[in-house]
Amino acid sequence: MDENNGLLLVELNPPNPWDTEPRTSENLAFGEVQSPTTHGQWYQMQLRDLIGSTGSNDPGPTHGRGHRPRPQLHLPLFLSSYPTLKKLAEKRPDVPIYVGKTERPVFWFLDQSGVKLTNINIVPFGVWQQVDKNLRFMILMDGVHPEMDTCIIVEYKGHKILNTVDCTRPNGGTLPEKVDIMMSDFAGGASGFPMTFSGGKFTEEWKAQFIKTERKKLLNYKAQLVANLKPKIYCPFAGYFVEAHPSDKYIKETNLKNDPDELNRQIRKKSSDISTWTPKPGAILDLARMLKDPTDSLGISDPPAGTKIFKESWDFDLYLNVLSVAIEDEVFRYPSWVKEYYTWAGFKGYNLVIRSFGLGNIPHRESTNTMVIRRKGYKGCISKSSPYTPRPQPRLSIMRHVVKHGLLWDDLYIGFQNRLQRDPDIYHHQ
Repeated sequence: MDENNGLLLVELNPPNPWDTEPRTSENLAFGEVQSPTTHGQWYQMQLRDLIGSTGSNDPGPTHGRGHRPRPQLHLPLFLSSYPTLKKLAEKRPDVPIYVGKTERPVFWFLDQSGVKLTNINIVPFGVWQQVDKNLRFMILMDGVHPEMDTCIIVEYKGHKILNTVDCTRPNGGTLPEKVDIMMSDFAGGASGFPMTFSGGKFTEEWKAQFIKTERKKLLNYKAQLVANLKPKIYCPFAGYFVEAHPSDKYIKETNLKNDPDELNRQIRKKSSDISTWTPKPGAILDLARMLKDPTDSLGISDPPAGTKIFKESWDFDLYLNVLSVAIEDEVFRYPSWVKEYYTWAGFKGYNLVIRSFGLGNIPHRESTNTMVIRRKGYKGCISKSSPYTPRPQPRLSIMRHVVKHGLLWDDLYIGFQNRLQRDPDIYHHQ
């Protein structure tokens, strides 16, 4: 209310957090800031004597036996794959790791995993974190998935690097303009939809057209976003994941991804002032050279001709053996585990039926573990006359692994572990 008892409307316009304590860009020496590329969604910065990394999974999958890494962005090092974290802890348990203060703790499963890391730092969003006199970084939340996704701004001697990875809407869509390097995802296809769905409208023709349309929309959105933000250099780097296991052959063939070179071509058409770089394993970008002269042949060192872009062989047993242990776990010998699990999960107040048919590790080989569950506060089995019945078919090993350890069902969905049908075909947020 104003002084005359009238209604006063005030539009809040807070300053952008990255504009606090601004710094003037300093000249960089050749080789002072380099960006070597190792593999998809792993990004490493070499800043004189400091090496910082943001990124993904090496050697293993993030979601069960799935093949899509979900990075949370941190500096100097974070890898969201627990097989990788285990290797890291064996070599350097005190390595500094920085994560954003997300609603769902990034390392919520760390204690159960047995991985011992002793220097994890949870930092607030939108606040500069000082590493040394020249280097600082700021973690920002995702506007669509604030409970788990983040992006990062790294600043060295006044030069900013914006890395959004696969945030759906990083920082709610408000991002710094004219940064020195911008990096993001490009591929699409990271969730199980619609590749893992069947029945009803989910014919092969419908799925193919949907995937084609969505990939085109993503490509156009990314191209326009980059053109609007006007970075000096743009790099599409997050999206080189592969559905590698032979049993996922159908997913791999169906789940077409965008081409990073095509995205870069679209960006250059919209803004010729933006330099683009499609990273390859072994390539190195020298920021000082690129800022001085984008046409400098030494600005980007490409790997030798014939260098493989995608990994072609895996030791699947490293991960499958861990999952298989759960199949014969004693808890699953008793039917009461179903009631206990859904009671523990606290799923209630929602009229939903799930019919889950566990599959063996061989695709479409159905196990005897068939259950019909009502999730309105667990009340046991009901008839087929339910109002909403999704029919997931998870691989038996990963399903039991998720149940035994109380993991998120993202391990089933994003890891392409389910084959789903739903009736009626309604998307539920709850």
